[in-house]
Amino acid sequence: MGTSAGTDAEFQSRNEHPVQAPTPATAPVQTPTSATVPVQAPKAPTSATAPSQAARIALVGVHGFGSHHLRNLERLQAAGVVELVAVADPQPPAPGSVPATAAVHPGLTELLAAEPDPDVIIVATPIQTHAPLGLAALATAADLYLEKPPVASLADFNALCEAAQKSGRSVQIGFQSLGSHALAAIEELVASGAIGTLEGISATGRWVRDRAYYKRSRWAGKRSIDGVDVVDGVATNPLAHAVATALRIAGARTMADVASVETDLYRANDIESDDTSVIRIRTTAGLPVTCALTICATESVEPYVTLQGSEGKAVFHYTEDRLTVTTAAGQSEQVFGRDDLTENLIAHRRDGTALISPLLDSGAFMLVLEAIRTAPLPALIGSEYVQWVGEGDSAHAVVVGIEDALERATRDHATFKELGLAWAR
Repeated sequence: MGTSAGTDAEFQSRNEHPVQAPTPATAPVQTPTSATVPVQAPKAPTSATAPSQAARIALVGVHGFGSHHLRNLERLQAAGVVELVAVADPQPPAPGSVPATAAVHPGLTELLAAEPDPDVIIVATPIQTHAPLGLAALATAADLYLEKPPVASLADFNALCEAAQKSGRSVQIGFQSLGSHALAAIEELVASGAIGTLEGISATGRWVRDRAYYKRSRWAGKRSIDGVDVVDGVATNPLAHAVATALRIAGARTMADVASVETDLYRANDIESDDTSVIRIRTTAGLPVTCALTICATESVEPYVTLQGSEGKAVFHYTEDRLTVTTAAGQSEQVFGRDDLTENLIAHRRDGTALISPLLDSGAFMLVLEAIRTAPLPALIGSEYVQWVGEGDSAHAVVVGIEDALERATRDHATFKELGLAWAR
């Protein structure tokens, strides 16, 4: 089930917002226990709209992506929206990073013993700790903000959903890209027929990660540790937002929205997990969603989701909230705003504003994670197809021709193996 919710050597905050080639594997489809919740964006906090009583926040994990939450909570505390009452991490926070008024604890168990009544618990810790820490948080009266991916297996996801239902608490999952106002504009674009009939959706991710990336923690690049699922692969951690955003645009939120998931997983690095992969999903509405992802690119490029229409296309760079639409009439581009998920959760508690990224709406993503978790081991890409750039721990792998391979995979909705790539054996 994972590590304990108290002090544990594995509880270190993570650093991010990998034989014979496997044949595509199909994941089982399961039905969720409730209906999809529509997106409603909360207003940004102002002195006029800020609640009369700030929400009491406890943050579990203050390093890695936890440092982002610290900065965001500092902003919200200055606006009177929240009060950071306590943090938990076995590694002490950096000097000055936590308000002097916030208590510091080595683990969630100690935090809850001293601060038994936080309104919201934010968990930003390694993947394998999400399930035990999330369940411990749901045993309190607090609502939960849980970083992505929610947990490391479908069984843990089902257990978390059951606990949330029994407790009556709200759970927000940290897919920050889903707060983009561009998503509503994309929905309107498709409904208008501006790009014709929607024929497919793809996600393309080309990032660079060096050897040091995989040395930063014991769990980095692992499928499991001591029998505990981790599933730290390209599609489940560094480029998980690409998958989640493509699924949301495709209308696939819950498990019931997914008909099948196929995986084609490879690794150029000396790791257990995949670093270069194609994930092909088909929604129950029959729409293909193909995610071609690597962290072995020549250079890092902002990832994007492409809507392929019969009369045009739209490209959404989700890290920039930038939408480009191309039709016979020409090309247009617009940059949108974004709602913060912590603010949204506070607004949900205050006035019932719908959650942007509720737990059940991670069901479609969890089917992808489960397909990757249960797939054959990622195939090692032959050394003749991998170039190493740089020296020592700063060196990073580049799969030869990967940019062209990603483009072909997303254009044709094909796996690397189906494209006949020499290294996809």
